[in-house]
Amino acid sequence: MNLAISDRLVPLLKQIEKFVSEELIPLEAQFFTKTFKELVPELEKKREKVRALGLWGPQIPKELGGVGLTLVEHGYVSEALGRSPLGHYVFGCQAPDAGNIEILHMFGTKEQQETWLEPLAKGRIRSCFAMTEVATAGSNPTLLAARAVADGDHYILNGHKWYTTAADGAAFAIAMMVTNPDAHAAMRASMFIVPMTTPGVKILRNIPIMGHAGDDYNSHSEVLFENVRIPKENLLGREGQGFKLAQERLGPGRIHHCMRWLGISARAFEMLCRRANQRVIHNDGGTLADSEITQFYVAELAAELHAARLMTLSAAWAIENLGMSKARDEVAMIKFVVANTMNKIVDRALQLHGGLGMADDTILAYFYRHERAARIYDGADEVHKSSLGKRILRDYRR
Repeated sequence: MNLAISDRLVPLLKQIEKFVSEELIPLEAQFFTKTFKELVPELEKKREKVRALGLWGPQIPKELGGVGLTLVEHGYVSEALGRSPLGHYVFGCQAPDAGNIEILHMFGTKEQQETWLEPLAKGRIRSCFAMTEVATAGSNPTLLAARAVADGDHYILNGHKWYTTAADGAAFAIAMMVTNPDAHAAMRASMFIVPMTTPGVKILRNIPIMGHAGDDYNSHSEVLFENVRIPKENLLGREGQGFKLAQERLGPGRIHHCMRWLGISARAFEMLCRRANQRVIHNDGGTLADSEITQFYVAELAAELHAARLMTLSAAWAIENLGMSKARDEVAMIKFVVANTMNKIVDRALQLHGGLGMADDTILAYFYRHERAARIYDGADEVHKSSLGKRILRDYRR
């Protein structure tokens, strides 16, 4: 197993780290004071700079205009970009577009790729992924209630979705709908390309996340599909393949998420250490860094961050070299390990910043309210632990 940074990635990674530090982190103050839509013109300028540097779409295949990095290589990039909430968007590898690009590239027809994949990969349009529902448990997607019923040369879609990230301003959705309610649970659902301008598609609201609703790309919407009529050509893959396509998207997407979380963790950890050395808490000039409690925190967090990082890179290597089925347990592990490591580091950093940590004067409060969801989306911690524990115990029983 080789987890070293490849020779071709070394200069790219240095460029990316420099760009994030000099071009994006200084923009974060505007990120808190403006709507995302107001910030888009400035972000588009940054995107053009990224394209000029040849860094656009690190994970996108070269034939689609990207850099074409391997999963392990992109893991390092995702970590570097994760240091700023603007990183992935500016470099064209943001969720949910990154996953939709992968699905369209693997399963889209030529016409679907020309219409949707090519402009999406170039960053000329955005997309969203509509699966999670208001009334059914997201931890068990086989319970989906949304329906797509064949009607001649069309399908008619009805369903109520929410936490449809970036639906506000998206050109199209990839929507998961039940087409075969009587089939085996894994064969009930299908995926459809749904232009957001189709009659019957309604964005009901951008959901407030701990008091902040967000807009445009930086939002999570509640979406209603009400008698939405789309041509059968908009079926993605074959009918009943929805969960198979979702699984193809899952493994690489999990690596992207976890490495982004590690980037957040690394930045929060650095902020913690700087604050500890700067904050005077005693009359003799002693700082937080002189406290044994702080030293214990730092030692524990450094070890946990290092372990989580190695676990994630190992899982990325396993997916690429052994296949998703053999990497399944490692992928399940990193989901809850990395999410909890990040939450712990952000929480400790906020705690050591005191009142400053609660304010939007630093990035910590943003990380705290938006990244708590990491332990819920893509399967709650409890679901991953239960299924992983069951598999391990079953293997020992055998």
